[in-house]
Amino acid sequence: MEALVNKKAYFNYEILEKFEAGLKLSGPEVKSVKTGRLSFEGSYISIRGEEAWWVNATIPAYQPKNAPAGYDPTQPRKLLLKKNELKYLFGRAEERGLTLLPLRIYNKHGRLKLEIGIARRRKKHDKREVLKKRAIEHDISRELRG
Repeated sequence: MEALVNKKAYFNYEILEKFEAGLKLSGPEVKSVKTGRLSFEGSYISIRGEEAWWVNATIPAYQPKNAPAGYDPTQPRKLLLKKNELKYLFGRAEERGLTLLPLRIYNKHGRLKLEIGIARRRKKHDKREVLKKRAIEHDISRELRG
């Protein structure tokens, strides 16, 4: 399985820090993610009490006809983090203008891991600068190749 990346997060947000978290998923959900059937759209990380949850991520059933009754593809999924990481993330999430976002999901030693980012939303002019930089880098690499 190749890592699935949340490209919109990297464009719309400036990533300040990254963390790795385990995921608590059912068997069919793991199979579905490993085949690449996952949508990051509208998903975020929420910290409630002493637990972190991945909210609004869409993981469709691996076999829709075989899915358990009442299966909800957008149900919140628990993240497995150490207590000191949770406290740190909770403190950072309370700061004004910072958000916790899922950045990518990947396989590490047979287990699915979610990379979480502490991010600050980019302004419109910042996004334009990113697009200009990409265009310039693309032109330079094209010139070097040809």
